[in-house]
Amino acid sequence: MRRQNLALVMRTVVDAHPLSRADVAGRTGLTRTAVSSLVDELIGGGLLLEGELERSGRVGRPGRALAPNGDGPAGLGLEIGVEHLGATVLDLRGEVRVALHRAAPNAGRSAAETLAELAELAERAEREAVGLGLRVVGRVLAVPGSVPLDSPGSRVEHAPNLGWHRVDVAELWPGPGAAPAVENEANLGALAELWQGTGSGTFVHVSAGEGIGGALVLDGRLFRGVQGFAGELGHLTVHPGGHLCSCGARGCLEPYAGLAAVLRSAGVADQLDELVSGGSELTDRQEIDPIAELARRAEAGDAGTRRALRQAGTALGTALAAAVNLIDPATLVLGGGYADLAQWLLPAMREELAALIRVRPWPEEALRASPLGRRGPVLGAALVTVRRLHTDPAALWLPEAG
Repeated sequence: MRRQNLALVMRTVVDAHPLSRADVAGRTGLTRTAVSSLVDELIGGGLLLEGELERSGRVGRPGRALAPNGDGPAGLGLEIGVEHLGATVLDLRGEVRVALHRAAPNAGRSAAETLAELAELAERAEREAVGLGLRVVGRVLAVPGSVPLDSPGSRVEHAPNLGWHRVDVAELWPGPGAAPAVENEANLGALAELWQGTGSGTFVHVSAGEGIGGALVLDGRLFRGVQGFAGELGHLTVHPGGHLCSCGARGCLEPYAGLAAVLRSAGVADQLDELVSGGSELTDRQEIDPIAELARRAEAGDAGTRRALRQAGTALGTALAAAVNLIDPATLVLGGGYADLAQWLLPAMREELAALIRVRPWPEEALRASPLGRRGPVLGAALVTVRRLHTDPAALWLPEAG
């Protein structure tokens, strides 16, 4: 019961800070004595701070303001992309305190090499966090691949754009520190959208990197499916018998709306196509961002680029219309690289959605771009730890009971 009450007090402060102890008692229905004891425990654990005296104008002794501790426990989010590594530390207020990004040709090397470099980046992020007064208490890794439910949070079943198959991150992690828990990048992007973006209730989150990631949030909870493979939107069929997909099937969405497909259709320079496909050695020397290059060309009015983005938008609309007709979400959210390209994708998507969704009302504004953009997966990875401490703060000192 005490563990539940600690969680209740913590969530109340997180959701509506700053609050006095009396405010918390009023909102939770707990006695002031109980709240005072619980607050003292949370302060002792480094989870809450009690700040300056409030000037409320009320008669009597003023209370002190409670808020999440921005200089205590923190979450570390890690990310492996086809051509980059990332590390982000978030404090208990959900604010970014450390953000590192490094170009890395991950599709062209072994999982062990990639994880060794990621471990170095993680160590650097934690050192910087310590210098800011933070203490990393959880690590989560976003990967562009499937993570089955029957693994202990460490196995990547299949990540075709990295060339990984049945990779156990815990076995290969070189340290220092414990190996991170592993989660699909699209799922983490959707969770970030739920916790810090525009997503709420029931929505579909679709994002672009090298492939296409999809995730379903149903009534505020991530839906993983029976085996953990839900959300493979990139492999919905949009053209039966069409282009061959990396999964081995034909006509999937990915060969029509994935980043590599858009680059080819837009006629972007070969070196960009090679960079995205992992066949180039240009990464460290030229720092070319293919999504930014597409946006630049589209902004400049390049007809080929705009045509390619419109074609991708039509294909995305076809796939997402099927998702809407199946699960009846409140919103569709474009994340990842799609968010950066939204102004050129959305018109064709909206046209296709309007043409194909006939069994329910579909407002145009229900399709939107994420404000988190390409930061979504690594933010979601760090937020997993932060949110756990918000909802179960005793896990910090009673992990065996979690």
